[in-house]
Amino acid sequence: MSVDDPTAGAKLSDASVNAVNEFLLRHDKSVRTIANTIFPEALYHRYGAPEFFDRFRDRVLPTVRRNERWSGYYFERMVDWPGAPAGNPLWDVVTRMRDPAVRARNKFELALFDPARDVDRSPYGGQCLSFLSFKLLAGNPETLTLTAIYRNHYYVEKLLGNLIGLGQLMSFVATEAGLNIGSLTVLSSHATIDLPRSTCGGTTTRGELRALLDEIDGLSPTNT
Repeated sequence: MSVDDPTAGAKLSDASVNAVNEFLLRHDKSVRTIANTIFPEALYHRYGAPEFFDRFRDRVLPTVRRNERWSGYYFERMVDWPGAPAGNPLWDVVTRMRDPAVRARNKFELALFDPARDVDRSPYGGQCLSFLSFKLLAGNPETLTLTAIYRNHYYVEKLLGNLIGLGQLMSFVATEAGLNIGSLTVLSSHATIDLPRSTCGGTTTRGELRALLDEIDGLSPTNT
């Protein structure tokens, strides 16, 4: 899947995003919650970089951490990787992009899958986003592209929120490194058309999915 402009039409105020969000809210999910696991945009806009990293570590992470293996936030793994030479791998990517002495413009990688934390006998759960590969295309300024690799993807509950979160991440990197935003490519080695279940036990029906798709198809082009 490729998205030419991953930041266009990606706000809750956009009609199609709002339609999906309202659908997910009926099942105790939300687009914003999913997007925030990849990039906490509001925190960044409030405190700026690099200060918002500390705010995330000190204020947000203690409230969402499930255990030492997995907080549910991919952003945690981007900014705090045990044993990494750079204390903050994401910020290291940005600072290397800024540095004109860094000649390799296709060597900006972030691993999310961690064998020490993620290899177990559980048939489900854990991380689904495994790897991020940023590339810079020639120009003045250069253009940022991103390829994200998922080992597993729930298309109904997670896809839109993930696309928005990845777009927000790209916007952050491009802003801080002085780049244009290019395309986003998502590779899912396994994907499921899931039927989200609410905490009350209700499960989405295929009829409800068809109704959601019909609603989005019926939106005018200026509102999607």
